[in-house]
Amino acid sequence: MTEPIAEPIAGYTLPVFACAAAVAALGWLRQNVSSSSTVSINLLEPREIVDIPIQQVALLKNNTALAVTRSDPGNNLDLTHNTPIWAMVELVKVCQTDTSEKIVIIGGEGIGYDINSREAAIYNYAQRLLQENLQPLLKQNEQVIVTIILPEGRQLAARTSNSAFGIVEGLSLLGTTGVSQPLSVPGQLEVYQEELQQKAAQFQSLVFCVGENGLDIARKMGISPQQTVKTANWLGPMLVAAAIAGVEYILLLGYHGKLIKLAGGIFHTHHHLADGRLEILTAHCANIGVPTSVVQKIFACPTAESALKLLRSIDTNQKNDLVGKVYGAIASKIDQRCQAYIFNHSQKQVQVGSMLFDRDRQIFLKTKVADQVFSQIFSFEDHKK
Repeated sequence: MTEPIAEPIAGYTLPVFACAAAVAALGWLRQNVSSSSTVSINLLEPREIVDIPIQQVALLKNNTALAVTRSDPGNNLDLTHNTPIWAMVELVKVCQTDTSEKIVIIGGEGIGYDINSREAAIYNYAQRLLQENLQPLLKQNEQVIVTIILPEGRQLAARTSNSAFGIVEGLSLLGTTGVSQPLSVPGQLEVYQEELQQKAAQFQSLVFCVGENGLDIARKMGISPQQTVKTANWLGPMLVAAAIAGVEYILLLGYHGKLIKLAGGIFHTHHHLADGRLEILTAHCANIGVPTSVVQKIFACPTAESALKLLRSIDTNQKNDLVGKVYGAIASKIDQRCQAYIFNHSQKQVQVGSMLFDRDRQIFLKTKVADQVFSQIFSFEDHKK
């Protein structure tokens, strides 16, 4: 008997749990008694009050408390699921005429930082959330210093593409909303496919982007949002759905460390299900005759981005074009695999071309098919009357 498809269940983003822990720690200091098992948080975006469970609260010293909660992003395949989030709150008396910040937010262990600004990766929404939920709890002559800690942040960050976009040594408190939309469950795939069908009714050519970085790059390239489709990690089903809906050309615009999986025949790209990035990269290096010593170094790299850097450094020092040769072979394989996957599952012929970008969000490799598809995207004939 077929199992019913799980309905998408939304949870909350990391900033919400960080804020809840901070509110709980401050509440403990204010009452000097063990707080309740939940705290109420105004999400701001959307503007609603939610109750967040608190696991533990402890006094560290007279004016400092620590609270612990755990992330619950809903039924996403999210690597932060159930990860502990700590907030250490120090309550300080200040002069009422003191003009310094009343709420100081610090990124502790496991919170990454931006290599360009050197600032903790605690972004606007998280800052607002903490400010607006803590401010009503403070008296005029009080200041709080809030340190957010993700004990598992460093090890979890190693399994993400954060470093590819300049965030290192931990996770970021990122997001524009308090609600974590379930992007990885079957119910969400249906939503994506519905949007795809609407756009396929208008265009013969579409641009597939796994996430927000690809969508942003597409906009900057002048591609209409009406012609871009966010796939999340559902690339295989979305490719087939596009073919069945009558799409004739697809441009894959993505981060190389994500799309490289397609060259290995991995069509659901979430890391919980499959990885193999370095293995695929190493195999292509060996196949085009890269020296064994370099192949071994590539295989030992911690991330696909570091492997790309290594190839670039060799190109600079030895005036080679390993990046072009290796990633050219990978991108061509992505095109071939995608076209074969589509045909095998739909008996449809669709032209698929790939554009790969790096950590600086610069496109560094595109296939001949990608150029053809890109031309189709901007052609007058592409728009279906």
